[in-house]
Amino acid sequence: MVPVDIVSALGTPQGQFSIVNLFLQAHIVVKAVIVGLVFASVWSWAIIVEKLFTFRRARKAANKFEKLFWSGQSLEELYLAVSRQSTQGMATLFVAAMREWKRSVEGAPRSFGGIQMRVEKVMDVTITREMGRLENRLLFLATVGSTAPFVGLFGTVWGIMTSFQAIASSKNTNLAVVAPGIAEALFATALGLLAAIPAVIFFNKFNTEAQRQAQRLEGFADEFSAIISRQIDARSG
Repeated sequence: MVPVDIVSALGTPQGQFSIVNLFLQAHIVVKAVIVGLVFASVWSWAIIVEKLFTFRRARKAANKFEKLFWSGQSLEELYLAVSRQSTQGMATLFVAAMREWKRSVEGAPRSFGGIQMRVEKVMDVTITREMGRLENRLLFLATVGSTAPFVGLFGTVWGIMTSFQAIASSKNTNLAVVAPGIAEALFATALGLLAAIPAVIFFNKFNTEAQRQAQRLEGFADEFSAIISRQIDARSG
């Protein structure tokens, strides 16, 4: 059957067989599926855009701080300069470690043995907090990527059931009877894939980015821990 025959069989002008009409004519269950998938897709894209800027800022901030850290100025000067600013990532890790170091040293400790352990503990907690900030809302992308196809499939199954019910009621297999339910089914499937595919792609991308940031923070923590160890040896020697 050619496209002109299909339109004639449907008994509606071609312009009315649109996405809007598919939604308006769909069963209430299919409508709920469509609304849920549209909301999931919109919210996923909002998270994707926000995370693109977040990880970009994190990379730039880390590069900038590493350049300052290895520029040759003293740790005290760098601490005074950085602690006055709003920090994130590696700079936040440095400020937290230096604050604990200064607090421990100025408290006239009986032994320097526990200072390094406390500084390392503070750095571990700071890394966990920074990674939690970077990974915030990534779980939603993972959830959408794994469940949206199945939600769309549910809408597909319901649309097919609607088609069979229409066939049973009218007792014929005319295209005008079958097409609306099939169209609803395909529309729900398409929306499920539309929501899931970007969510999966960007979740994998952001998860990889987060692991790289974690490795950079942990590497800096190890380097700073070595510096603290040398400071302790110099003071106790």
